[in-house]
Amino acid sequence: MISGRGRGKIRPPRRNPLGGHGDNDFESQWDILSSALREIHTKNASQLSFEQIYRASYKIVLKKQGDKLYDRVKEFEEQWFGGEVMPNIQKLITPNLVNIATGGMSGVTANERRMTGEEFLRGLKAAWEDHITTMNMTTDVLMYMDRVYCTDNRKPSIFTTSMGLFREHVLRSVISDSRAGLIIFDILNSVILDQINMERDGDVIDKTLIRACVYMLEGLYESDDENELEKLYLTVFQVAFLADAKEHYQKECATLLRESDASTWLRQTRKRLAEEDVRCQTTISMLTSEKIAKVVEEEMISAHLTEFLAMEGSGIKAMIENDRYEDLTLLYQLISRVDLSKAPLKIALQARVVELGSEINKTITESESAPAPPAQPEDGEAEAGDKSKATKQSAAAKQTAAAIRWVDEVLTLKDKFDTMWKNCLSEDLILQTALTKSFSDFINLFPRCSEYVSLFIDDNLKRGIKGKTESEIEVVLDKATTLLRYIQDKDMFERYYKKHLARRLLHGKSESADVEKQMISRMKLEIGNAFTTKLEGMFKDMTMSEDLTAGYRSHIQNLGDLDRKQVDLGINVLTTNYWPMESMGGASSRGEDGTLMSCSWPTEIMNLQESFKKFYLKERNGRKLTWLGFLGSADIKCVFPKIPGKEGILGRERRHELNVPTYGMIILLLFNNLADGESLTYEAIQQSTNIPPQDLSRMLFTLSVLPKARVLTKNPANKELPKPGDKFSFNASFTSKAVKIKAPVMVGAVNKVEGEEERKDTEDRNDEHRGYVIDTVIVRIMKARKLSTHQMLFSEVIAQLAQRFNPNINMMKKRIESLIEREYLERVEDAQVPTYKYLA
Repeated sequence: MISGRGRGKIRPPRRNPLGGHGDNDFESQWDILSSALREIHTKNASQLSFEQIYRASYKIVLKKQGDKLYDRVKEFEEQWFGGEVMPNIQKLITPNLVNIATGGMSGVTANERRMTGEEFLRGLKAAWEDHITTMNMTTDVLMYMDRVYCTDNRKPSIFTTSMGLFREHVLRSVISDSRAGLIIFDILNSVILDQINMERDGDVIDKTLIRACVYMLEGLYESDDENELEKLYLTVFQVAFLADAKEHYQKECATLLRESDASTWLRQTRKRLAEEDVRCQTTISMLTSEKIAKVVEEEMISAHLTEFLAMEGSGIKAMIENDRYEDLTLLYQLISRVDLSKAPLKIALQARVVELGSEINKTITESESAPAPPAQPEDGEAEAGDKSKATKQSAAAKQTAAAIRWVDEVLTLKDKFDTMWKNCLSEDLILQTALTKSFSDFINLFPRCSEYVSLFIDDNLKRGIKGKTESEIEVVLDKATTLLRYIQDKDMFERYYKKHLARRLLHGKSESADVEKQMISRMKLEIGNAFTTKLEGMFKDMTMSEDLTAGYRSHIQNLGDLDRKQVDLGINVLTTNYWPMESMGGASSRGEDGTLMSCSWPTEIMNLQESFKKFYLKERNGRKLTWLGFLGSADIKCVFPKIPGKEGILGRERRHELNVPTYGMIILLLFNNLADGESLTYEAIQQSTNIPPQDLSRMLFTLSVLPKARVLTKNPANKELPKPGDKFSFNASFTSKAVKIKAPVMVGAVNKVEGEEERKDTEDRNDEHRGYVIDTVIVRIMKARKLSTHQMLFSEVIAQLAQRFNPNINMMKKRIESLIEREYLERVEDAQVPTYKYLA
């Protein structure tokens, strides 16, 4: 009896659960698998048992024979490619396809190439799709091998390996009949590129077919590692595609340059860019979108951009002149693609602006240099009924009109480019800066720009804004401010503007004081308070003068002085530092030592002056009044007696009210006590009035030669300017249809273009003032720094003065020498670089 703690069990002998032994068992399982794979490849897999096939591969891998199974499957696929796939593909390769691949297409029509190419692509596409289908099924069958054997041994999956086999045994298979050593890939590339070129030439191609072949290339890699950057599409096809496109667009652009105009080039380039973008979306791959766009941009835009811009009749010049906004918009868009700085367009626009601006400058300069008739006093104040003004202009009036025309043409050009900038250039800030610089350059190349801009503002503020709405006035002020912004020598503009403003105010020619003040406010924003302080002071003087006039008249009425009431006095009291006296005619009234020469006033005027002086100084002790004869005007009541023996208008007494400048009043009052038939010589008038000779001659010319106000007669009776030796008498036979007559204004009393001598005098005075400004800036800088090198000091001075004018280097050197002589500065001895020291 067997004793023990537990009951014993009888177990059967252990058997091999897989059945079979060794290689014989592998072969039996492989037979099952190979038969199934063949059925799958021949599309007869409907009767197969997935469980049986899967169990076979499972048993092989479980017995550690996965490597043999992996290799057998590879061998099977290789044999299938060699025996079943490649023969069919080889049949599709015709001599025409080989010629296309080797670059020869002679004797073959596009339609023939398209048909044979599409047939080849369909065959290759079918082989690829069959391969994908069979390998998907094969992968399912061999799933256990992929999960266990391939993973443990770090081998590519059977699907990945089969893709590599397709690459090596199909696409890289050598064509049997080719002596050039071509492979299938060469044929594939050449056919697709040929089809694309046909489409570029306008033919219709099968985009879906090409897209399927490209999809195949996107799914294949250079190695089984399947690096995304090593897709066959990227490494082989895309390289060839870009090279072919580069060659194609090089030829096309050369043809356009040779046979077409810039407008055609722009539209063709836009069309090609759009086509290539669509092609990437529908025919090839979006992976190439940016690269092909860059090829088109380089070959169609960058390569010959300068030549297209310079094309005669259609380039940038013609686009601007003929307002071809669509072309300009397209040009901007294309250039923006290749150059973010838009350098070619910027350079072309700048050159065109300067060219057009220089033409304006040249035209105006030539018109100024044309021979002009002898200068006469300006008849700029003719009455509305005087038609002689419209038919006959003096030389000064023509020059002033030319100045206004220059500004108008510059503004028209500015408006043209502003419109272009807004409508065509997307309000690009880079191009706006370039255009602004170009306008500033050509405007400042014109030596009279400051004077002409001031005359333009003067003309608008006198009569240009009459009848305009507030918005229209704003436009005028904006234009004036824009021009002021371009001018570099703003101090010269300030000098002219002060002169023109002074004449507007003193002669009552300004259309609106409010608009005048608006203009000054804009100038203050553009230039600064230093510029407008004196202008504001001029307005303050005019306001105070109105109050003084009203106060003085009340004062006279309270006195009850009937004699003084015969002369009605209107006063303008001007602060010396605010008003540009020399520019308003005061230069001729100064002696050689610079002191102001006073004219000899008539007794009745002197009494009036004394009366006003007492009234003025009563509340203003310590001030000095200087009466300026070269300014102001007077209304004189003239009585012309009837002439015995004459009938009509001369046979009766005539009364006229004559408005003349102050000098004219002084001259006419001399003839009050003159007996009939008597005359005064030029010298006697000069001695009695002490009027400067130049002003005296002009005034006598107005009163004795010009028909409108010829209340005096001149002997000899010619139209020359009066001179010593001439005699003058009262013109009793003067007639006029108007009761009130305004004598033509003397030269210098109206705003006009300066003559050469006058301009030189203005420039000299401005240079003198600049010297004082430079002195001030240098001293201010040195006082703060105590010590400064020559270079640093000059840089700082230029920086501080840049807003007012561009200082001349030689002038700066002279001012430094002057400051050294006056012991404001001294040179530092033994310094490595020239250095200055401030002396307290």
